[in-house]
Amino acid sequence: MSPYDSDPADRLVAAAADEADQAVEAALRPKQLDEFIGQERVREQLSLVLRAARKRGTAPDHVLLSGPPGLGKTTLSMIIAAELNAPIRITSGPAIQHAGDLAAILSSLTEGEVLFLDEIHRMSRPAEEMLYMAMEDFRVDVIVGKGPGATAIPLELPPFTLVGATTRAGLLPPPLRDRFGFTGHMEFYAPAELERVVRRSAALLDVEIDPAGAAEIAGRSRGTPRIANRLLRRVRDYAQVEHDGRITQAIAATALQVYEVDARGLDRLDRAVLDALLRLFGGGPVGLSTLAVAVGEESETVEEVAEPFLVREGLLARTPRGRIATAAAWQHLGLTPPVPAGGGRGVLPGQQHFFAAGSAGEPGAGPGAEPGREQPAED
Repeated sequence: MSPYDSDPADRLVAAAADEADQAVEAALRPKQLDEFIGQERVREQLSLVLRAARKRGTAPDHVLLSGPPGLGKTTLSMIIAAELNAPIRITSGPAIQHAGDLAAILSSLTEGEVLFLDEIHRMSRPAEEMLYMAMEDFRVDVIVGKGPGATAIPLELPPFTLVGATTRAGLLPPPLRDRFGFTGHMEFYAPAELERVVRRSAALLDVEIDPAGAAEIAGRSRGTPRIANRLLRRVRDYAQVEHDGRITQAIAATALQVYEVDARGLDRLDRAVLDALLRLFGGGPVGLSTLAVAVGEESETVEEVAEPFLVREGLLARTPRGRIATAAAWQHLGLTPPVPAGGGRGVLPGQQHFFAAGSAGEPGAGPGAEPGREQPAED
């Protein structure tokens, strides 16, 4: 086991939902579009689509929602059904492994029903091809029999609205993506929006919280409402056990320090990666596998779990020669960068290539790097 005890499934700042999150989110989810916080552009565009459909008395176009986990794709799908006053059927791409699974679901839909298909990019290819015809013509062909004697029986479907959600829109084949009439990309939330989310959730959970306490939690939530709600519940526990239950800025900061979530939302794994990069390798560059060994994690865990947020926060950079720490990383951990060789200023040892113009004329293009393309980091 890793010395950092950083199982992605157990991280307090993980964006994926566990069973406890799903149970709580059901009570905290807004029910109407006007109650939904954030995603202003998507909300405005989606409102026009739904209002026009209600005015025509028809099912709206199929909707594709893309973006990182925890930003409200499932919530918006339920709001779509509520705004249309229609039932909703919920399933996921991994659950549909055969075309027959999809045919069974589609054939049982009622007119105007909303079908929410989470992680749609993980659906099997045969089911995906059946979905093309269902979305465009509201018809599926059910194959009866095998071999030369097999026959296709056309099955008419009532008009319905498919709401697909994906965290990896690039994996959707173009024929499927083109059949969605509306595509909305969910962005990370600003701290002010997350503060509103925290205050609303605190009211629903009957937790007293002052504005500074809500801002403290929002600032550590990595731009994700799901993480904000999870941190709020942990701070609530601390406030009820150690204090009178009221959440202030000081109580929130102390509670999250107990849970090892720092002021920028970094947890134990994130800081372990930065600490190893800075203390052991002088800020880099260092290869991914070497960095993972130093941290005691698998390379996939470091690359897929820790690095995306560190890169987004500007604390770590991926270069052709490996991972390097930025000046913000040294500052965040309170460490002093080593004095560069030759007395230069602002460039750490081994990182000169990151600031020099390469063969493509761009900063960071090392020897042999293709223009505009990151080369694989080697140890």
